[in-house]
Amino acid sequence: MPSVDMRKIYKFYPIEPAPSPDSLPTGGDLYYECADCGMIVLSVPRIKTACTCGNLSGHSGKLNVKDATKVKVVRGKLK
Repeated sequence: MPSVDMRKIYKFYPIEPAPSPDSLPTGGDLYYECADCGMIVLSVPRIKTACTCGNLSGHSGKLNVKDATKVKVVRGKLK
């Protein structure tokens, strides 16, 4: 699976206050940053995607999160 460094395309800003791991928000401009491997994944992925360590993976608009306590929700804006 090809990997794209999202930081080359977007600037990311943390969501404040940080959402609870029990109810992570989703949306077209919301991304999840994995605390283990540092990869950023769209919260509503349309194509098959995953972070390096496997904590975040998904496709077809669904994202699977193995450990939500290791996820930081950020908002992405085009550079």
